Amino acid sequence: MKVTQEKLPQSQIGLEIEITPEMTKHSYEQVIQNYASTLNIPGFRKGKVPRQVLIQRLGVTRLKAAAIEELIQQGIETAIKQEKIQAIGQPELRSSFEELINNYEPGKALTFSIAVDVPPEVNLTTYTGLAVKAEEVKYDPERVDKVIDSERQQMATLIPKEEGAASIGDVAVVDFKGVTISIGEEPQPIPGGEATDFQVELQEDRFIPGFVSGMIGMNVGETREISAQFPEPYANEELAGKAATFTVTLKELKEKELPELNDDFAQEVSDFDTLAELRNSLEERYQKEASDKTRANQQEALLKELVNYIEVDPPASIIEQEVDAMLTQTAMRLQEQGLDVKQLFTQELIPQLRDRSRPDAIERIKRSLALREVGKRESIEVTPEEVQARVTELLEEYSEEDIDEDRLVSMVENQLLTDKVFDWLLANSSVELVPEGSLTPPEEAEEVEEAEGAEEVGEVEGAGEE
Repeated sequence: MKVTQEKLPQSQIGLEIEITPEMTKHSYEQVIQNYASTLNIPGFRKGKVPRQVLIQRLGVTRLKAAAIEELIQQGIETAIKQEKIQAIGQPELRSSFEELINNYEPGKALTFSIAVDVPPEVNLTTYTGLAVKAEEVKYDPERVDKVIDSERQQMATLIPKEEGAASIGDVAVVDFKGVTISIGEEPQPIPGGEATDFQVELQEDRFIPGFVSGMIGMNVGETREISAQFPEPYANEELAGKAATFTVTLKELKEKELPELNDDFAQEVSDFDTLAELRNSLEERYQKEASDKTRANQQEALLKELVNYIEVDPPASIIEQEVDAMLTQTAMRLQEQGLDVKQLFTQELIPQLRDRSRPDAIERIKRSLALREVGKRESIEVTPEEVQARVTELLEEYSEEDIDEDRLVSMVENQLLTDKVFDWLLANSSVELVPEGSLTPPEEAEEVEEAEGAEEVGEVEGAGEE
């Protein structure tokens, strides 16, 4: 079989495949035989339908189409094997199928063209001596105190406050009713802004700005008009930024009795026997966390720089696979948050999501190919023993879960190789560590702080599980 190759953009190879006359005739005859042995035509026994009756009943076009489909499939498989092409995904027919039918004559040569995705050629012009800056995340000892104090607050016992007015840290039971205030307008009741026997901890972040601070100094039985301001933005957009007045009656006042910081406390909130062991565990966790984040920042900085030196044209099939993976990961995260993925990923929205994800998918592919190329050039490898050791650890750690071991092996091998490549890059690059936050836009820094605050909830309970 004659095959002519042509290099195409986006890591594709064009193949012009010429099917021999013998094959075109054999395929057509085979189609007729198959139909003759299976087709039921009134007046004839199965397998005894005359050739001309069969052709007249089915039509030449239909028979040709069936033969060409078979010829194309066989031709592609043979050509890829013959030319030793490392094909990715499904080949694409470049010839017009209608023209092939019109030009097809059994017993004469048939030529058609396809496009095949192949692994992209990677040209990495520079990968040594990279010079970058990365934020250094330092361990903050105060985090341990904050977490332990937070746990003490949760375990606190509320007792009636016998003396003194309301102060920060107290827990108040109040009746309140709120209205919004606008210049030139009558006060308007706040939807849901009324409650009886409402318990609120007197911490400024527990209610809208001004509400808690306005209660400081109140005595039990006292009623006070408190001015407050809804923040902007706010969950209820109609209230965002509006001024409000709350009529508040203080009915009860309680204070927290915190448990003593001792070994009994540590045993109550963790798997440790002593408070010292609990503190050491938290310190080690946050020190490792700071170190891991610093390393992640170094890796990110190196990757951003490395991608500047890669020249590659990834095939469409790989890009679409990466887009699929990104959307799947997003859907899983949303599902874990309790959101209805079907409502978010509608048929109308999916094409838009794919278009938006494509640039990031290409960036991710470039990063992966750049790392792989560094590993290839520097002969960086992982041994089967290293992979198996890590796989065994993970299987023991997640022994109660149903895990696809073959997929796990592949993931572990890829991760270990990536780690080794990064180790090599770090050793052969100049990475200047700068203070945390100096390279991060303010809005991103705020998001990180909020996420860290949320992660600290329940960390004492998990301190002994490592």
